[in-house]
Amino acid sequence: MKKGFDNNKYLSMQSEHIRERIKKFDNKLYLEFGGKLFDDYHASRVLPGFEPDSKLQMLLQLKDQAEIVIVISAEDIESNKIRGDYGITYDLDVLRLIDAFSSRGLFVGSVCLTKYAAQPQAELFEKKLHDLGIKSYRHYKISGYPNDVAKIVSDEGYGKNDYIETERPLVVITAPGPGSGKMATCLSQLYHEYKLGIKAGYAKFETFPIWNIPLKHPVNLAYEAATADLNDVNMIDPFHLEAYGQTTVNYNRDIEIFPVVESMLEMISGESIYKSPTDMGVNMAGNCIVDDEACREASKCEIIRRYYKCLCEQRINGVAKDDLYKLELLMNQAGISTSYRQVVTAAAQRSEQTGGHPAVAIELPDGKVVTGKTGNLLGASASALLNALKELAGIDHEVDLVSATSIAPIQKLKTDYLGSRNPRLHTDEILIALSTSAADNALAAKALEQLPKLNGCDAHSTVILSSVDDKMFKRLGIQLTCEPRYEEEERLYHKS
Repeated sequence: MKKGFDNNKYLSMQSEHIRERIKKFDNKLYLEFGGKLFDDYHASRVLPGFEPDSKLQMLLQLKDQAEIVIVISAEDIESNKIRGDYGITYDLDVLRLIDAFSSRGLFVGSVCLTKYAAQPQAELFEKKLHDLGIKSYRHYKISGYPNDVAKIVSDEGYGKNDYIETERPLVVITAPGPGSGKMATCLSQLYHEYKLGIKAGYAKFETFPIWNIPLKHPVNLAYEAATADLNDVNMIDPFHLEAYGQTTVNYNRDIEIFPVVESMLEMISGESIYKSPTDMGVNMAGNCIVDDEACREASKCEIIRRYYKCLCEQRINGVAKDDLYKLELLMNQAGISTSYRQVVTAAAQRSEQTGGHPAVAIELPDGKVVTGKTGNLLGASASALLNALKELAGIDHEVDLVSATSIAPIQKLKTDYLGSRNPRLHTDEILIALSTSAADNALAAKALEQLPKLNGCDAHSTVILSSVDDKMFKRLGIQLTCEPRYEEEERLYHKS
């Protein structure tokens, strides 16, 4: 829980650096925004002190200068691509993003459909945008992209794309997910701007990898773990090293595409002010790390979380994942094993003490670990949650905050009327029962008041939890991992 990142310094330094970049051009900068503009929980986990909405707060300091263009691939619309963290399709996420930005006072100028080829679902989405009063534009696939630079930077390439009309000096290009065409949209706009006599510029904002910390720093290794399925690899930027004699870190896709981007920029504007992919970036996060050891520790824990996530996905889907080997390699490079997170060991020990039954461990903000086991009344996750609240409230663990007589009717409802095979209470059910008790039990009320303190706590389960418990832990901000096995391994079907 130690703070390792100065968020206020970041907000100030980052917004000022972007203002300086805008001034380098004709008061028009297209900023490719990678990663999540808000709800960036990966960054907040590996950089303790980084707020999940830090990038959004930074943009709010520039809101009078900025407008947002959301980019979505027509191919992703047609295939109903799902955003994993929210479980909604990319086209619905565009609408969610517009609402989220607008509600915070940021101006969303338009939506751009890339790789457009008159896909039926894309045309329906265009109509929906039109009916909602949202401007939309079309960008098309270009044969030979990205290698045929001469064709791309011509009237047959970028010239065929719609010119996105923008009003403000800073145009933030963002998207529901990777592969949406953000960079191509930026460069297409530069092509049109220069034809109109406007010397616009392009820059890239990616939080990770952090360019000015070591290549094998755990923060950068954690980024590789987060993108293991994309096969991203952090590398020393050879172009920056050659141009400036300075060692910086970037990732393979940006390094591989840089010669092409540099050629495009030269063809569009006559020259490129950038000598390396690092030059194109504007990220200041590395300058705001105030406790390197805290960030290292947090990042090592994140690598282990990603490893367990991959193991569980493999167990649930029954498909071997190549990224598992990469995650094991990253753990070796970081010099860690799963036991680095003390909740893993604590949960295993608790399970062993109870004859191998499921157990859950939660590490509290002060570093103390509490556990919960499977019993007749509560599941292991509900038991651990209740014990954590008792510990935080200073309540003796032997005190019953919710009586057995109160739990019995809930169990009867579950099994006799709702058809559940499992009479034990889940986390959501124990919290409802606890809140009911709080009406006339001061200790129960005191325990409930501790819930916000669980945000950011580590937890581990010796079995894969139900979707109900998994979602509740996420809502509470608890960073949960599970062993890749089910409570009833002999069963063929496991209800999520």
